[in-house]
Amino acid sequence: MIIAFSIVLILTSLLMVVLVLLHKGKGGGLSDMFGGGMSSSLGSSSVVERNLDRITVFTGILWFVCIVALGLLLK
Repeated sequence: MIIAFSIVLILTSLLMVVLVLLHKGKGGGLSDMFGGGMSSSLGSSSVVERNLDRITVFTGILWFVCIVALGLLLK
């Protein structure tokens, strides 16, 4: 059981890194340095961006559940 949660934790951690890097920068930070501040429609978000947000939140919740489950199992 611990090995299964560990594998899921590793996979969700890697997926979270990729998903966060896929997000478009909102400006005012490091994303401006790399050309992320050149978007013309800052207020509108497309269906793809909303789905990316949903997938990122779901992956984050799954990641958190794995952390808590491993903590309880190893205790």
